[in-house]
Amino acid sequence: MQQKFYIPDCVENWKWPRFLNPHYPEVKAESAAWARSFGAFSPKAQDAYDRCDFTRVRTGCDLMNMFFVFDEYSDVSPVEEVQIQADIIMDALRNPHTPRPDGEWVGGEVTRQFWELAIKTASAQSQKRFIRGFDLYTRAVVQEAADRGHNRIRSIQDYLETRRDTVGTKPSFAILELGMDLPDEAMEHPVIQELTIVATDMIFLVNVSTAVLPVMTEDDLASYNVEQAHGGNHNIITIVMHEEKTDIKGATDWVVRYHKTLETRFMELYEQVPKFGEPVDSQLALYVDGLGNWIRANDEWNFESERYFGKKGPEIKKTRWVTLMPKERSQEIGPRIVDDSVI
Repeated sequence: MQQKFYIPDCVENWKWPRFLNPHYPEVKAESAAWARSFGAFSPKAQDAYDRCDFTRVRTGCDLMNMFFVFDEYSDVSPVEEVQIQADIIMDALRNPHTPRPDGEWVGGEVTRQFWELAIKTASAQSQKRFIRGFDLYTRAVVQEAADRGHNRIRSIQDYLETRRDTVGTKPSFAILELGMDLPDEAMEHPVIQELTIVATDMIFLVNVSTAVLPVMTEDDLASYNVEQAHGGNHNIITIVMHEEKTDIKGATDWVVRYHKTLETRFMELYEQVPKFGEPVDSQLALYVDGLGNWIRANDEWNFESERYFGKKGPEIKKTRWVTLMPKERSQEIGPRIVDDSVI
């Protein structure tokens, strides 16, 4: 008998509504063409990749494409290879005008081209924070590969701390401030730091039950189905089931309770955003609003893309019920098309 599980609507009352950038269709096409030009995936995997429908203006779209190249390769690579991939990425970010070596892993040139274009419109402060955040992200992905190699299941608290880096929000949030000049005094204020952590946790928790591949920008509720099918342990549902000795429903209930506390805390902090004077105050308000919008956008993407539910996303968003996918191991590089007939 096929097992079904319920995906709760954790952002049902979230104050930020769905909003699509009016430049998205044009920018999406440009960024998608750029990503395809590298031939990083097989034709079959590229088709699945294109269906993921990454949404942001050009720098954001390119970043999501770059993220997924690293993610798809690192997911099926041993820790030694993931470390090499991480080193290549960070070298490309630090040297965007230097040609990459012949025969190097494709992610190096993807990263170099992305960052060479991005820095044309990025403030020095946002560049600094992006590189620092991406370094933390790549280090965490290497650790995730090591955990996978040892079939390690972390404790809940240990997982939360690690996931805050593997989800990739630290460099992603730097995109929100590309045209701003926010000082360290503002961005390192305790309220802003906690808001960023709370937003990060809300983002990856919502993804928990929707899919099932260990991925950085995806939330664990959404991703659980794909991840369990492919044998991944880097997911809060798996972690809670293991530590709390419970089933999928029990783990999902835990996530919902925790997500509710995070939502309350975000709104409390939202009312406590510090003042530094103009133009910092206006820029900081836009940044914090971007965090709130990102939480909504992430949830919408889970269902509107085809990464987790194939073409059944809109239907599942309404019913909230999904069938557990059968176990499937694969070492093929790149995303796979979700067989929505089984969910």
